[in-house]
Amino acid sequence: MSSIPPSSVAEPALGARQLARGITATWWYTVTAVLFIELMLVVAWAGIAAAEDVSGGVVLFVGIGGVVWCASTLMLLVHYRRRVDSGPEAMWRSLAVPFLVAAAYGLTAGALVSSWQLAAMPIVQFFVLLSWPRGVRVRVVLAATLILAALAVVDSAAGLNGGLPWWIPVVYGALLPGMSVSSLWWWDVLVTLDRARASEAKLAATQERLRVATDVHDLQGHHLQVVALQLELAERLLPIDADAGMEQLRAARVSVDEARQGTRDLATRFRSVPLGDELANARDLLVAAGLEVEAAIDADADAAPASALGPVIRETTTNVLRHGAGRRARLLLTRTTGSWRYEIGNDTVPGAELEHDGSGLDGIRRRIEEAHGTLEVRREADEFVVVVTVPAETEEGR
Repeated sequence: MSSIPPSSVAEPALGARQLARGITATWWYTVTAVLFIELMLVVAWAGIAAAEDVSGGVVLFVGIGGVVWCASTLMLLVHYRRRVDSGPEAMWRSLAVPFLVAAAYGLTAGALVSSWQLAAMPIVQFFVLLSWPRGVRVRVVLAATLILAALAVVDSAAGLNGGLPWWIPVVYGALLPGMSVSSLWWWDVLVTLDRARASEAKLAATQERLRVATDVHDLQGHHLQVVALQLELAERLLPIDADAGMEQLRAARVSVDEARQGTRDLATRFRSVPLGDELANARDLLVAAGLEVEAAIDADADAAPASALGPVIRETTTNVLRHGAGRRARLLLTRTTGSWRYEIGNDTVPGAELEHDGSGLDGIRRRIEEAHGTLEVRREADEFVVVVTVPAETEEGR
């Protein structure tokens, strides 16, 4: 039975996950801050209504209606998050509900409490929370501050402030637009940073693609030019000196092998697949070919040096499919003290000549030696086994 877990969707990088968590946390901070400011206003006005000795129904309306108004502003904030760069002229239909709630609550509660400031405050807050362009937003905030401060002075002059000193409603009304916009501004800053990170990642990916394309062009261009010259020389020599012509053909074949190996090394250098996925793919490929596969994979397989073992897994799996008897195979990856041990074995046809020790094993041996590991090849009566051991710190040291 295989111990490889089912493949899962790759998770984003650690930095991306942290920034995503930071954006979500800042969004909830923004929502909480705005709603807290508004709820404090509702509580203050309910207290003023109670101090004015109005009926209990008015106080109840101011309180409950204020909660409904606060809930409607949540729709504004969601709209702001989704269309942070758009102007307020777009999607007015989605803003109709919070505007009507703000207008109905403000005008009704203001009339019941006889306060101009309360009548205007929900409507002013609606316009403050819209996603205005930067230049327009500053003017909207200044206008909202002046309107609320002026209406607070009017209410105080008429004695409609519940006995509070005149400057308290003036200061609170003046601070409401600024405090709300400051929360939105902090959200905008983090969104801008997130987009800058995404743009930087795309730019880095584009630069990496260009570098890979350049490396592939240089590698293939060089080898293809050499192969073309060798084939041209072989074409000229074959009619007059067959041996010399065949030598050039063999040299061309070697050049092709070198180009193929160079391309493979280049792809390996830029391709980082978790080792657990490599092993799962190898197992699935062998099973699909009709083999009975025994797999025992360490739970921390992704911590193994993928740059050293990944190509080995692919090459040995190909060898099993080419040269095995096609009945059974064995995949093992275990961790020992300071090293990782990979073993793959397959059944062979009794009496058949083994061909595993060709260029594939030579490439594996060279790669493992570069990783300061060891390669062991065992040919038994009915099984062919390849065992590779690499230091556990190979990947970290690169």
